[in-house]
Amino acid sequence: MYMNQYETVFILTPVLSDVQMKETVDKFKDILVSEGAEILNEENWGLKKLAYPIQKKSTGFYQLLEFKAEPTVIAKLEVNFRRDERVIRFLTFKQDKYAAEYAAKRRSIKASKKEE
Repeated sequence: MYMNQYETVFILTPVLSDVQMKETVDKFKDILVSEGAEILNEENWGLKKLAYPIQKKSTGFYQLLEFKAEPTVIAKLEVNFRRDERVIRFLTFKQDKYAAEYAAKRRSIKASKKEE
């Protein structure tokens, strides 16, 4: 089966503790891995101000996951996002080859900065 490259950003409610936040992220990573996805990158962007209030919240924890998966995995992932009250917004999109190349370049730049 053909695997596409995807990027998903989800926003978690700001009332979570660090432990709860990590558990939530791990839950979604586990769903992906159990469905045969390969996680390429994970970034925690931290607490950021939202452009407009969502569920009466003005901030949220932003999280990015980049992964390769079969198209059927996305529906399962998004159902779980919708069912989880800790997730206030999510967006998943398929990367075309240019976006995938850019993401790979960005990851390698980030990795080289960490090593310095």
